[in-house]
Parts: sequence; C-alpha cells; structure tokens
Amino acid sequence: MSTAMNFGSKTFKPRPPDKGSFPLDHFGECKAFKEKFMKCLRENGFDNSKCRLQSKDYLECRMDNQLMAKEPMEKLGFKDLMDPPPNQAGQDSKP
Repeated sequence: MSTAMNFGSKTFKPRPPDKGSFPLDHFGECKAFKEKFMKCLRENGFDNSKCRLQSKDYLECRMDNQLMAKEPMEKLGFKDLMDPPPNQAGQDSKP
C-alpha cells in the first residue's frame, strides 16, 4: 500500500506576523538600527524616553522588512516625532 504525497497542493504564502508577534531578524536586516538603539539605551542609563527616535527608526525598519505588521507610527506612540504633511506646513502664513 502506498500513499500519494501531494506536496504541490498547498503553497506557502508569507505574510507579516500577527500583532504582538516579534520574530527574530535572522538575516540582520535591521541590525544597524537595533545597535544604535541599544547604544543609546546604554548611554542614557536605559531611559528609553531619551531614545525614542532610534526606537522609531528600528520599528520602521522591521515593518519595511516585514518582520512585524505595518502600523501607523502615531498608533505606536510616535505622533510627536512625525513630520506634518506638506499641505499642513505653514498654513498659518496665508497671504
């Protein structure tokens, strides 16, 4: 008796991990950002409030490389570090 193994019937489609999942960066795609963030933490006595820009850059790298699900940076607590949209910059100085 033999059983037919049908490996071709299902295909694996990669997708970003679910929210809350934080897989390892096996290929080191965001290693430079992680190192800058860790250096900042060490230099500031592990006070993460002083390293928010590095943290933002690291999370953006992870999202860009599909190491975590895309989220608006405002939703991750970085609204104050975001640039205003070009159409809102300088609205107060209308002729």
